[in-house]
Amino acid sequence: MLERSQWGVVLKSLESDETLYTLDGGKLLMPGSTMKVITLAVAAERLGWDYTFDTRVVATGPIESGVLEGDLVIVGSGDPSITTDADGTLVFSDLATALKMQGVHAITGRIVGDDNVFDDEAYGPGWAWDDLAGRDSPAIGGLQYNENTVQAIVAAGPSVGSATTVSFAPASGRVTVDNRVITSYDGTTPVAAVRRSPANGRLEFEGSIPVGSAPLVRVVSVDNPTLFFAAALRDGLTAAGIRIDGPAVDVDDLAPWPAANLGTLLWTHRSPPLAVLAMRLMKNSQNLYAETLFKSIGILASSPTFEGGRTIVGETVWPWGVSPTGLIQVDGSGLSRYNYVTADTLVTVLTHVYRDNRLRGPFEASLPVAGQDGTLAGRMQGTAAAGNAVAKSGTLANVRSLAGYVTSAGGERLVFAIIANNYGTMPEGALTAIDAIVVKLAEFRR
Repeated sequence: MLERSQWGVVLKSLESDETLYTLDGGKLLMPGSTMKVITLAVAAERLGWDYTFDTRVVATGPIESGVLEGDLVIVGSGDPSITTDADGTLVFSDLATALKMQGVHAITGRIVGDDNVFDDEAYGPGWAWDDLAGRDSPAIGGLQYNENTVQAIVAAGPSVGSATTVSFAPASGRVTVDNRVITSYDGTTPVAAVRRSPANGRLEFEGSIPVGSAPLVRVVSVDNPTLFFAAALRDGLTAAGIRIDGPAVDVDDLAPWPAANLGTLLWTHRSPPLAVLAMRLMKNSQNLYAETLFKSIGILASSPTFEGGRTIVGETVWPWGVSPTGLIQVDGSGLSRYNYVTADTLVTVLTHVYRDNRLRGPFEASLPVAGQDGTLAGRMQGTAAAGNAVAKSGTLANVRSLAGYVTSAGGERLVFAIIANNYGTMPEGALTAIDAIVVKLAEFRR
């Protein structure tokens, strides 16, 4: 059935520059998450591996006798890495400690989330609406916490036919829900499907849970990342003993906005550098990280938007030898079905990164290793490619791809890009073919 599909394949030696094999290398195909190869390469080039995200905490009023007379504003820069530790309080407890050391024990105003480093377009063009409820397609914002997701805990009622309950952890998620899950007879299969309504954005839960069964847990995206961050911070500070009189709010809901630029800086949280963030981005194929970087490079074009990211990508990769007709990139993660790229383009970018000593080390280190970790942990095990090939995979409906590096049996470093679209078989068939190609490269000897 694979003969009915579309394939783009380019296999090349990094040492001799010889093309070992090509099949429709110039054909535009949907790459899925392999698009992250381009996003990270451009971000590393334009921002640098030492780039960090700073989140600033600003007081808009004076501090008198331990009381902040005004709002506490959290000014985000898009940091995607602020998350919970085991007890869910690490970053916020650090802030509480810093505030207390500066004599702040109460706040008369609000906790205001300022997300204006980016525009308010939270979802990428061409994202599938039926994916927007889950962890892989969260809204993108200038303030981000827990990767903009919460756990939804769906519990059965006390008797058959009784109402079920949906709760969230952390509870600060402020998620709006239509719950249509029913309590069913003992012995039935528990089901709790979730989607985000295209009409009103609310989460809709449907299914059934047997009476007396354990709750089902689903990871879902939050409605408003900025409000989620502000509410979680308010809860964390309150738990640490700091009294807060006002609510948690999104700066976009206020008029006029608090003048954070005129306030007093109380604390700054700095993310790990890009070289560290890249590990989560690539090995786990974390879409939120990719879109955050895409909008962050857009700032260089004075446009912290998807459009700005596209502008910077083009300015960066055309001088690397990428053909302007070989790349249509509309988001950073590859979630969009409007993305198109050729295998030639992916190999050109990977070749440039490999030959640039500034880019190569951290980039290669971020890639999943066949048979060992990340999205390739369960693939090519027990073959010559295991522990050898490092590559970024891509997955969408009817899309499978893989692009990266492998060392041949003769010690020759090779680069490859393989994209399959519209295959007339189960995804496993396309994956089997892709992996077989990489294994053959690992076994190759001149």
